[in-house]
Parts: sequence; C-alpha cells; structure tokens
Amino acid sequence: MVILHRLKGAEFVLNADLIETIEANPDTIITLVNEKKFIVLESVAEVVEKVVSYQTRIHNLPQVKEKTEET
Repeated sequence: MVILHRLKGAEFVLNADLIETIEANPDTIITLVNEKKFIVLESVAEVVEKVVSYQTRIHNLPQVKEKTEET
C-alpha cells in the first residue's frame, strides 16, 4: 500500500499491486487493473519510487517458518 494525495490534497492509500499504468498528462493519472483511475499530486517518478519502496519492504520481510508438530 502506498500513501498518495488527490489534487485537492486529501491523503489516501492505494493498493500498489493493482496499478496497471501511471502516466503524466500533465497531471499524474494512475489506472488500475479494473480500469479505475486516480489523479494524484505526486509525479510519475514519485509514485514509482513509492511503489518500488513498498515492493522492496514486502519482499524483504523475514520469512515466517511454519511450526510443525513432532510425532
């Protein structure tokens, strides 16, 4: 999840796994896989940086070992 801002400044959290495209037109428009669109204050580069940071945090989490019962 990444924290972004709508054009009027309202903060919201977006599920980064649902992003299909990000474009500047000139505002930054994020299109999700379900075709819903969000226009945000952040630049394309800022959104990409936030998504990469989020993905890095997710993939670098320590793996939790499952407990197995000894029989």
